[in-house]
Amino acid sequence: SQALVESGGGSVQAGGSLRLSCKYAVRRAFMGWFRQVSGKEREGVADIYMIGGGTMYADFVKGRFIISEDPAKETLYLQMNNLKLDDTAMYYCAAGDYVKKRLSHLEYRYSGQGTQVTVSS
Repeated sequence: SQALVESGGGSVQAGGSLRLSCKYAVRRAFMGWFRQVSGKEREGVADIYMIGGGTMYADFVKGRFIISEDPAKETLYLQMNNLKLDDTAMYYCAAGDYVKKRLSHLEYRYSGQGTQVTVSS
């Protein structure tokens, strides 16, 4: 199994920042961050190709969020800046080896339990 453990969520005011962390047990080819609001489909936020380092972002976070990895710590990060009310969601870390469609949660075989991010005005 792929153990993915997220942390770093919390409550923040609009315009603020948070950094999410995801500790992984096995380094997969692709890792990413997804989010989900109750009653809505899980959506891709950002992902990274762990071998080449290429990143991809959803349009609604471009220029605000940064995905990165520290292989020495076996941790994936999501730096979230200028948070907006619409960023409120449960954020999940996910991993997979065979991803044909980037930012599609269906392509990622492994997922963590999630960490809640709440942005208030």
